[in-house]
Amino acid sequence: MRNLFMKVNYDGTNYDGFQTQPSGNTVQDRLEQAIQLLTGEALKITASGRTDAGVHAYGQPFNFATASQIPVERWCLALNARLPVDIVVTEAREVAMSFHSRRGAKRKTYRYTINANQFPDPFLRRWQYHHPGKLDLSAMEQGLAYLIGTHDYTSFASRKSTKTSHVRTIYEARIEVDLSLCRPGTRDQGVIHTFITGSGFLQHMVRIIMGTLMQVGEGKFDAHRMADILAACDRGAAGPTAVANGLALWSVEYEDLEL
Repeated sequence: MRNLFMKVNYDGTNYDGFQTQPSGNTVQDRLEQAIQLLTGEALKITASGRTDAGVHAYGQPFNFATASQIPVERWCLALNARLPVDIVVTEAREVAMSFHSRRGAKRKTYRYTINANQFPDPFLRRWQYHHPGKLDLSAMEQGLAYLIGTHDYTSFASRKSTKTSHVRTIYEARIEVDLSLCRPGTRDQGVIHTFITGSGFLQHMVRIIMGTLMQVGEGKFDAHRMADILAACDRGAAGPTAVANGLALWSVEYEDLEL
């Protein structure tokens, strides 16, 4: 047996999230079907985590044990030939049998993208949340800073969360603005990317953070109130859950990816 580690990019628009569901319409389902078509093995893959319906990923790690002797350098092309065009395996390597994609993950980064230009981008509409109204980016950056550190993030977790503890660590968070598509002389604000890196994330956590941050940007409350929302440990204290299509798993880091 071999333990294979892979990374997959996917556009989550047409899927019910990453983790397998009774509907059978998930990214995990498609990957397992492709592996079975390739090797004849009906197996389960282990991913670094799950993403919600409509959420995307760059380099979502997963691993699985296989008896197949297909050379590791052939796996990506072979699987991609059996996958839908919106799911692409980009990396494959053999790792120690003890390696576990979820338990071994040390840092995860998510990116949330807001198109703050007056008009939506028809080419990137699946990957952006369009917000044509004015946003105070300075206030959003101030509000985001209150969330860095180790805290109980109950206020930013789905009420359906089943985790026994909502304590997590956010290592860093930043906002980057791409002004390249702004039209001169207009109220376009550019494309706003918010990157949040943490030890792990609760269900809907990043989307609730972003929904709340946008309220700060809209001037509905001051940035310092983010600290009060965090301390409340009450989902009702935070803002709405931002739409899924603006969110993408950006990267997952491992301390020691043993070959």
